Amino acid sequence: MSYQNRKMIIKNEDETKKFGIALADEIKAGDVIALSGELGTGKTALTKYIAEALGVKEEVTSPTFTIVKEYTSGKLPLYHFDVYRISGEEEMFELGACEYFYGNGVCIVEWADKIAGLLPVGSTVIRIVYGENEHERIYEISRMD
Repeated sequence: MSYQNRKMIIKNEDETKKFGIALADEIKAGDVIALSGELGTGKTALTKYIAEALGVKEEVTSPTFTIVKEYTSGKLPLYHFDVYRISGEEEMFELGACEYFYGNGVCIVEWADKIAGLLPVGSTVIRIVYGENEHERIYEISRMD
């Protein structure tokens, strides 16, 4: 993806949507997008825009209590994880996450820093931090080595 090793300032919801759409245009089967950031930084909002751009018809909501939600109505299967309540990598492994990570869909993982050791090499990592004003976010984008 051409966004690797960049820092972007996202000033509002419109820019979040534009970024999500642009990212979705580059996504291919087998990609893993690892999102991290404090509560309320917009991980689920970004996921919704990526899903929308992939043609997902279902409403995308945070899978906090179910750990993973599967969306198959888009051009690629989308697996949306929220690992906030996971105790760590071992629990995630036991839940079968690697089958998703190395499958034919796209995985988006919120709170990915909790399971960093399970993420495939080449995963796109997006760390989201608060910016200078209420709606501004800073996306620090890198690739998992």
